[in-house]
Amino acid sequence: MPKAFSTWYTCAPRAKGAGMRKTTAEYNLEERAQLFKALGHPARLLILNLIQQKPRHGEELAAILNLKPATISHHLAKLAEAGLLISTKDQYYQMFSLVGDILKKPLGEVIRLPQPSLTNEVETDAYKQKVLKTFIKRGRLTRLPTQLKKMQVILELIVQEFEPEREYTEKEVNFILLDFHEDVATLRRSLVEHNLMTRSHGIYRRQL
Repeated sequence: MPKAFSTWYTCAPRAKGAGMRKTTAEYNLEERAQLFKALGHPARLLILNLIQQKPRHGEELAAILNLKPATISHHLAKLAEAGLLISTKDQYYQMFSLVGDILKKPLGEVIRLPQPSLTNEVETDAYKQKVLKTFIKRGRLTRLPTQLKKMQVILELIVQEFEPEREYTEKEVNFILLDFHEDVATLRRSLVEHNLMTRSHGIYRRQL
């Protein structure tokens, strides 16, 4: 199966009973949930309050909170992963400070996700999945879409097989397109017409 089909069409593994693959908006929500998860430990709340006063290093925090350095390092790593802390080198110490004014943001601002954004993500994703399911069987196109919007979905998938910045001869392009459908001429022309690839003097390049 071509690389694009295996990574874009089949998508990431899903839990039993799960629906369509996650959208960008849903990943955004997960990132915000991770922030609250990182805050769900008393020691981390104490650490944030201490670092809010001034940048501190792990040994200092361990001494103040009477915790093992390894425990402090674990909590600092979790807070950094959640985007709450940033570290800088200061001589022998790794100093931790807050990321911008993140703790000054109202709770409503942190959890809010614009509904049009979420709706558009879900609707667009559902449409793409429907098109792919209709036109792809066993890793190949059963036929070429006649509607431009559906063709765009297919072409956006196909173009992922081409490396950015690399130049391709027409023969090389045809060889790749053959994995998808025998009508390579139509696919090749459509990639250019949909501004997904450029063609100049017989050389093709993927648009960035």
